[in-house]
Amino acid sequence: MIHKAKAILIITVSLWGLIGAVQNVIDWNGTIGAVGAVTSMSTIQGGKESWQATDSTIVILAGAFFIVASKLVSASLCAIGGFKMWQAQQSDIKAYKQAKELALTGCAIAIFMLFGGFIVIAESWFELWRSQTMLGPVLQSAFRYAGMITLIAIFVSSKE
Repeated sequence: MIHKAKAILIITVSLWGLIGAVQNVIDWNGTIGAVGAVTSMSTIQGGKESWQATDSTIVILAGAFFIVASKLVSASLCAIGGFKMWQAQQSDIKAYKQAKELALTGCAIAIFMLFGGFIVIAESWFELWRSQTMLGPVLQSAFRYAGMITLIAIFVSSKE
């Protein structure tokens, strides 16, 4: 039963990445706008005048593509790993462990994007922590997602 639970949790991480990436692409202008608001520091009093603030199209597009690509790669690895975990379960423990490793790599990519992109770059470099407008919708969400994916990864990596 625990094998099934682990596979299902990994599939939910995959769905999170897929749904998030699709939403980012469907609302591409919103995605670009949000990344632009972060990099320009426009939601922070005096932020636009800060030395690290930028309106560079290349930086904004790189940030948006990083988010979408990370979610898609994470979703793909978790989907493949989760389905292979489901198939192998107890019949082929070696295949199950390999599938688990693939799924955990997908989780690691999601955590890297959320921590590296949102916490290190957006919050620390672009001082998003000072923005009352984006604190909840962006940083608290990123922290919540990273925390849940990390908990799932810890649970999945534990011995059965």
